[in-house]
Amino acid sequence: MVDQLSWKVGGQQGEGIEKPGDLFATALNRLGYYLYGYRHFSSRIKGGHTNNKIRVSTRPVRALSDDLDILVAFDQETIDLNAKELRKGGVILADARWNPRLPDGIEDVRLIAVPFTAIAQEIGSALMKNMVAVGATVGLMDLPVEPFQEVVTELWGRKGTAVVEKNMQAIARGAEFVRQELGGPLEEFKLAPADGKKRLFMIGNEAIALGALTAGARFMAAYPITPASEIMEYLIKVLPKFGGTVIQTEDEIAAVTMAIGANYGGVRAFTASAGPGISLMTEAIGLAGMTETPVVIVDTQRGGPSTGLPTKQEHSDLNAAIYSTHGEIPKIVLAPSTVEECFYDMVEAFNLAEEYQVPVIVLTDLALALGKQTVEPLDYDRVEIRRGKYLGDTELPPRERLDLFKRYELTPDGISPRPIPGQKYGIHHVTGVEHNEVGRPSEGAANRKAQMDKRLRKLAHFRMKEPLRVYAPHAQPDVLFVGINSTEGVIREAIERLEREGVKANHIQIRQLHPFPADDVRPYVDAAEQVIVVEQNATAQLAHLIRLHVGAREKIHSILKYDGNPFLPKEITEQAKGLLKAKELI
Repeated sequence: MVDQLSWKVGGQQGEGIEKPGDLFATALNRLGYYLYGYRHFSSRIKGGHTNNKIRVSTRPVRALSDDLDILVAFDQETIDLNAKELRKGGVILADARWNPRLPDGIEDVRLIAVPFTAIAQEIGSALMKNMVAVGATVGLMDLPVEPFQEVVTELWGRKGTAVVEKNMQAIARGAEFVRQELGGPLEEFKLAPADGKKRLFMIGNEAIALGALTAGARFMAAYPITPASEIMEYLIKVLPKFGGTVIQTEDEIAAVTMAIGANYGGVRAFTASAGPGISLMTEAIGLAGMTETPVVIVDTQRGGPSTGLPTKQEHSDLNAAIYSTHGEIPKIVLAPSTVEECFYDMVEAFNLAEEYQVPVIVLTDLALALGKQTVEPLDYDRVEIRRGKYLGDTELPPRERLDLFKRYELTPDGISPRPIPGQKYGIHHVTGVEHNEVGRPSEGAANRKAQMDKRLRKLAHFRMKEPLRVYAPHAQPDVLFVGINSTEGVIREAIERLEREGVKANHIQIRQLHPFPADDVRPYVDAAEQVIVVEQNATAQLAHLIRLHVGAREKIHSILKYDGNPFLPKEITEQAKGLLKAKELI
């Protein structure tokens, strides 16, 4: 038996290839295994190679494995592109329809041609070849059938028992074929028993959407864009049940301005997009800053620039999230590292937006947004709602008929009282040009300086409760690793390997990107002999931020990847060893 293995299914996009991966992973989640998955797909709707790699383990995992144990292939291209990942002794389960063959140079791998399509046609439809493939995996790994029965019933029960029975027959036939071909399950593909505990299995986008709902958001305006669309799709189904509304707008400019307008009216509202959409939103983000209107914006990073790599992984929006708005406004940028943090940080984003009356950008990445993984049950007792100086539920004191409310009052903390439109005794002007305390346009030099200073005072001492995720067992480490977003798990796994070779390593994950938490980061940087910043862009944006705010330029090095694929543990391990050897630290 083994404690973990890696499984991948691949074929042509648009042919339902995602279904066997979802079924396989969901069933194993029901058994109590930990999972981490990543789906490689094309920006085309149909056609082109797609695959879904899933790591299964008896202990928590937050990264893809370096190699592959089982490859399920629906065409020869899947074998040609992915066979190189297979470890020695790995198995390919391939559709016999295509007369599959091993590519040149691939050795010590077992290819089993399984008649996925032929068996499915015998049962009634070639579409069920996916279920035959799942069955082949069940036979190879000697998995129990019961959780697969549960998931199949949930997926197709509404279509009647006959459909469920045919799909289960397809699974049984696939398992039977492989068992006969091999003479029974192979011991090296049997998983050790899991703990059987119930855990969530979800993508970051679902956690973002659930966090917004839990935070009290009741309006979302968005334009579909990869990899953010699932946030809108989830809330379209769920938000109306709670009295909320989702509007699919004509573009990202309309989306963000609608969200700003709803927040101005007192409703917690947000939008979600990716890099190209954030580019279009920058002028409106400036409007929110000038009018001191809270708004939450989710940026699910993908490969850029322009249309770039719509379905691939990258961290190239850091500078855009922080600096892109013209002029100077206070702004908060959060960067969750796990699916759990996506949920909790989204709740906190709404609190911070209203407390400080600023735009808050929640910056994720494609691997975090769309990678499906095991999540411990969420703790709703941790959720609190804070609305700051919001006065919409307050009875304001009377004032003279023409005496306007000081919406932009010059306060010591820079945050002014916030009534909502139509509130009695709360009438004021609102405009995107510079204004005085009651909102009337004013270009006077003294007023300009006073209002600018007031806005910038808001975040002068801002610090979220946990600006860093910290792993620091060593007082004087050989190396400090710094990461952002989905690199958390892969860095931690690389550290485990390096520590077995005697390297003393600490790790911080930046969760508050702006204002940059320099006072929190500096002690960890100062304590380390060397600092290695791991990020997925070509220009080391995070490393430059650390140099800008913390210094220590001579000890900061980068491990970069920008080919569209997420890091593997071995890539960070080997590059880190090279850097440390160069500094004679190992």
